[in-house]
Amino acid sequence: MNWATVVIFVLGIANFAINRAVFESGHPLFARLPQISQTLGRRAALASEFAVLLVALMLSVKGWPASAFGYAIYTACNAGAAWLILTRRI
Repeated sequence: MNWATVVIFVLGIANFAINRAVFESGHPLFARLPQISQTLGRRAALASEFAVLLVALMLSVKGWPASAFGYAIYTACNAGAAWLILTRRI
């Protein structure tokens, strides 16, 4: 296992934790959605998060260590958006 794979795996765990924190935040935007939309939205978000993680891991295993930097940027964007939501700035 190379360093890029380990970095992407750890960042993937962080991304799933970020998603969970956002969905459990009780943000007014989520409260306005019907329950079915909340459920489907959560599942779609987790499925797309898994797909991005899987592709990044596959690229790193195939010898593309730059995918770790790309996934780190993706994680930073997720963290920034989560910060805005969790602090009620949006």
